[in-house]
Amino acid sequence: MRVVNIGPDPSLAYRPILDLEQKDKDKTEYRNFESGSLIDRVYNTYKLMHTNQTLDFVKQKHSEWSGCGHAQMEVMEAVISLDQLVDESDPDVDFPNSYHAFQTAEGIRREHPHKDWFQLVGLIHDIGKIMALSGEPQWAVVGDTFPVGCRFQNGIVFRGSTFVDNPDDKNPAYNSECGIYKPNCGLDNVLMSWGHDEYLYRVMKFNKCTIPEEGLYMIRFHSFYPWHSHGDYMHLCDDKDMGMIPWVREFNKFDLYTKTTELPDIEKLKPYYQSLIDKYCPGRSYPAATPRHLLRYG
Repeated sequence: MRVVNIGPDPSLAYRPILDLEQKDKDKTEYRNFESGSLIDRVYNTYKLMHTNQTLDFVKQKHSEWSGCGHAQMEVMEAVISLDQLVDESDPDVDFPNSYHAFQTAEGIRREHPHKDWFQLVGLIHDIGKIMALSGEPQWAVVGDTFPVGCRFQNGIVFRGSTFVDNPDDKNPAYNSECGIYKPNCGLDNVLMSWGHDEYLYRVMKFNKCTIPEEGLYMIRFHSFYPWHSHGDYMHLCDDKDMGMIPWVREFNKFDLYTKTTELPDIEKLKPYYQSLIDKYCPGRSYPAATPRHLLRYG
């Protein structure tokens, strides 16, 4: 296995000053893509992702999932369903994703007690990963995202060794700096590798959730590490993107550095977060269903 050293992760510069007891891990050890007990699993997931995530593949997944016609469930039900999922792209944790949801939300709640919508984003940001519970391979669901249809840039994890079999990397129409896009076209007009970020963003829009635009932006681009932490793809950004990047970086602090093996008491936290769901993401009610807060998923 070839593991390319991409150097220190610039996102370390944005780590928060949190009053959290990180007993088992120093913050400088997060996002270690060079070594560790999980590195083989992580590398293999990214190798599959970087081989198969092409422009055509992404367009196909948009067609399959963006209509939100696959399932209906409560938001909290979707969060708890992540008990069944361990993210195979994550070098930092080997426990179910549902705990990470509450860890992130609680970290935000400590530092931003008056931004309840921000806390809710922390809770729900990963529930798009339920696609993996419906048969999608994890390489099409988890991990860092990146634009397709233009050159794959160096800030992408394992860039030097995992794209060799991706046909778009050799296509002259796609491997220039801008590819199919125009400079400063805005990320709204860029197709990202398919995964839980874009999927959940579309679920939120489809169900007319009232989370502010800053929160929706965090959901849509929180995994776009080559951009918000490495400074790549700035040539595609417009004024809106540059105005939103501080919000994404602020979210990233809690998404990344609240991960610890000290797990939260989810049952005690549920009532508070259910109240936020009721406020911002009530979803739709269906006559045949008992729950009042159903969202339609892809």
